[in-house]
Amino acid sequence: MWPAHRTRFSHLVSDHTLAELHQFAAAAGLAERAFDADHYDVPAERHDELVQLGAQPVSAGELIRRLRRSGLRLPARDRPQRARAVLEQRWAHTLAAQPGLGTQLLHRWSEPHRRYHTTAHLLDVLSALDLLCAPAVPPRTVRLAAWFHDAIYTGVAGVDEEDSADLAERALPQVGLAATEVSEVVRLVLLTRSHSPVPQDRAGALLCDADLAVLGRDPDGYARYQQQVRAEYAHVSEPDWRTGRSAVLQHLLDRRPLFRTPTGAAHWEQRARANLQGELAQLQR
Repeated sequence: MWPAHRTRFSHLVSDHTLAELHQFAAAAGLAERAFDADHYDVPAERHDELVQLGAQPVSAGELIRRLRRSGLRLPARDRPQRARAVLEQRWAHTLAAQPGLGTQLLHRWSEPHRRYHTTAHLLDVLSALDLLCAPAVPPRTVRLAAWFHDAIYTGVAGVDEEDSADLAERALPQVGLAATEVSEVVRLVLLTRSHSPVPQDRAGALLCDADLAVLGRDPDGYARYQQQVRAEYAHVSEPDWRTGRSAVLQHLLDRRPLFRTPTGAAHWEQRARANLQGELAQLQR
């Protein structure tokens, strides 16, 4: 029980899938804003009602243990509050004179319907860019493309990237960015539709590798990624999901190499292929 907001809360979690958690919460009438990264906050007066609907009451310690074992527990470093604070600092080093645009973008990345394409993903991409470019600083156009690449997210592949590129094309000239930089940011955002830069496109390789770095996570991190992506497509039936997701996985596995930068390949290629093959086999079973 956690005292907050003048009441007491328990946490509602699933130790199976985030999709199950969201379906149960929606059926119980819990507000979407009650979801906090890996759990719903449930006020004390609704606790017994949710138990009657099928939730299992457990101790706080047991709840955490089950959530951790499931691979769904979100580490503190990835929680939205921390990610937002770090991202505010990063924006200040990108376009220091335009804090308003940074705030607008963070608002978009914090929309409640997002499950994977959140501020945590944005921070992961920017951190991956740092790794790929070290000890140099990633080019500003590549960093800005990372900020914009999923700024608009509705779950429609291709359309989201185009809408995000349009947003960059409208917003960046208004804050004084040169036309050449604006066009490069737009080009890079559109490139995330296919993640297929040409061999000479270093900027494109940097952004695409950083965006795909999630595929090279450790098993727990990759399982969490799987759950988050499935939750964003909770409206898709299980047979359609298996078919569509399998096609995406096979497309990625057919790419050789999967990562276009030497650093990206060294850090993520082997583990990413193992993760993709494991998920594909799981879907086919």
